[in-house]
Amino acid sequence: MAHAYMMGMAERERRIRRSQLRRSHLRKHSNPWDIPEGEFVANYRLSLPLFQQLVDELAPYLRPKQRSTGISTELKIMAALDFYAGGSYQRRVGKDYNLGLCQTAVHKCVAEVTDALNQSEVLLRHIKFPSSTEERRTILKGFMDVFGFPGVVGCIDGTHIAIIRPHLNEEAFFNRKHYHSLNALIICDVNLNILHVDASYGGACHDSHVWNRSALEAHMQSLNEAGEACWLLGDSGYAQRNWMMTPILRTAPDSPESNYTDNHTSTRNTVERCIGVLKARWRCLLAHRTLHYDPIKAGKIVNACIVLHNMCNNARLDVPALDEYDRRRDGQRQPRQPAYAQDVVASRQALVERLWRDRRRRR
Repeated sequence: MAHAYMMGMAERERRIRRSQLRRSHLRKHSNPWDIPEGEFVANYRLSLPLFQQLVDELAPYLRPKQRSTGISTELKIMAALDFYAGGSYQRRVGKDYNLGLCQTAVHKCVAEVTDALNQSEVLLRHIKFPSSTEERRTILKGFMDVFGFPGVVGCIDGTHIAIIRPHLNEEAFFNRKHYHSLNALIICDVNLNILHVDASYGGACHDSHVWNRSALEAHMQSLNEAGEACWLLGDSGYAQRNWMMTPILRTAPDSPESNYTDNHTSTRNTVERCIGVLKARWRCLLAHRTLHYDPIKAGKIVNACIVLHNMCNNARLDVPALDEYDRRRDGQRQPRQPAYAQDVVASRQALVERLWRDRRRRR
């Protein structure tokens, strides 16, 4: 019996060794440039030229290959991209014939590439709220040209990213749909570029709570106090302010207020479409695809996916179709935010009247 046990252990060791040699051979001969462009985009979401740009940008932040059997920078990034895009845990990625990596190696690749994408230089290069008057005017003009809604410097919303139950402060991440999540604040422009993200708050937090503690809220207030007429568009979960325009609830039909709210809704829908595109590309963020990471690492994955989203968006790459099941499940698992008590603000009334005059002039 002992002999049979020893024979079994020896056979197991031989299988493990053969598997290691096979993966090493695959890594040695893997070349992303041999993959057809269409297949590469389908698996990794980036075009080959954009992938090369990403490799060049992240290489200074990734550990170089130390030996011939090590993992190259290209394979590390491919492993992370496949995980972000697939929405499943690393086991599927580790079986990809283009990678030849075991699950443990893929886990390390995802962590290393995610940290590289979260370097401050990388984040500031790709996620930028307009800092100058000229940059804000460009965004204002974009919204005005497309929707005829003046003064819009961005549209804001929160979206929930499911995570496993955290060990610390568990109650801060347990949301209204009874699962653990991050409530990620997203601000985008008319072209669906994401200008700002904050994925550091738990799913128990109201959208307005996340916004009120953002440094950007104070920045928007200071712009308003300096006399700059620009604002964000938010839903009724946010407080009405001179720098935050929200819809008017329970309006009379065919009134200036209902006209304003219709215009507001169609314009603010930009951020909902933006979030839909983000999650269609990087399906690990779908609310029913739980990230098996602690809140800090999960927040870094959100940031990484948004950097990649903006790169793909600026390169005008096609958005993969999100099937009806994924779209419906994600929508069902997004907690509804209660309406914020609205404040009467004169600037919104002026905007209501302006949009009403514009509508009557077009008739």
